Amino acid sequence: MVPGGENEHLRDDSVIQRIRELAPGLAPAERRVAEAIVETPRLVMTKSITELAGVGRTSETTVVRFCRRAGFRGYPDLRLAIATELGGDLARSGGTLAPGTDIDRDDTLEQLVRKVAFADVRAIQETVERLDLEALERVIDVLSTARRISLFGLGASAFAAQDLQHKLLRIDRMALAIPDSHLALGSAALLKPDDVAVGLSHSGQTAEVVECLTVARQHGAKTIAIVNAAPSPLTEQADLVITTRVRESRFRSGAMASRLAQLAVVDCVFLGIAQRSYDAAVEALTTTHETVHRGGRP
Repeated sequence: MVPGGENEHLRDDSVIQRIRELAPGLAPAERRVAEAIVETPRLVMTKSITELAGVGRTSETTVVRFCRRAGFRGYPDLRLAIATELGGDLARSGGTLAPGTDIDRDDTLEQLVRKVAFADVRAIQETVERLDLEALERVIDVLSTARRISLFGLGASAFAAQDLQHKLLRIDRMALAIPDSHLALGSAALLKPDDVAVGLSHSGQTAEVVECLTVARQHGAKTIAIVNAAPSPLTEQADLVITTRVRESRFRSGAMASRLAQLAVVDCVFLGIAQRSYDAAVEALTTTHETVHRGGRP
């Protein structure tokens, strides 16, 4: 790797994750190379620089320039780094999976199931291993003392927002997740300095969520972003940021592994808050569980 390069601070991260985070800021031709690698990492192991340039509809020079932007001296160094990373993934899976988790046309059902399981486990494992515990601690501090917590997320991120809402309500915390973007924006405008707004977005670029956090911040509320990549438009509006670590396949539209990584973070946040008022939280959980279990009957 190039010492002192612009991505040196990401050296401890996954190479593929680093490329994903780098992609949005690249020129179009370099971005196509990045996207091809992220979508199918083993391309780098099987294709020459000329062939990879063809996949990205660009030139060999652009591939070399991309490699240097990613912190490598050239294509051979990039190939070695990705081969090492994919080899580690294979070892951790017990040698049962081919490198990469993209679903191929000719996969058997058993291979498909194994790949899904591996991608899901890897998403949670890498998120937990690279979780910024200091940032998580500060998020728990802020949410533990909040008057009201507003949760903003659309699409797959709405599930994580609603999950956190349900958990917090069960320990008597005022939390609200609004999936309707217009109602969410109106809610953000009513937040006060002792309130907290949490925005969830895998890409960090969901315009409606960014807008809600922007408005909440303008009205003095503390803001938190849970994203997969930083920096992003959402993190620019956040006082505190927690990042997941997910490598989605070409079926990204299903937001499969990213949803599980967000839910893992949500669980950590919830349990951290509950632990701060342990006895009261246990009592609240017991009360709500017993009430629901008997169907509201005395």
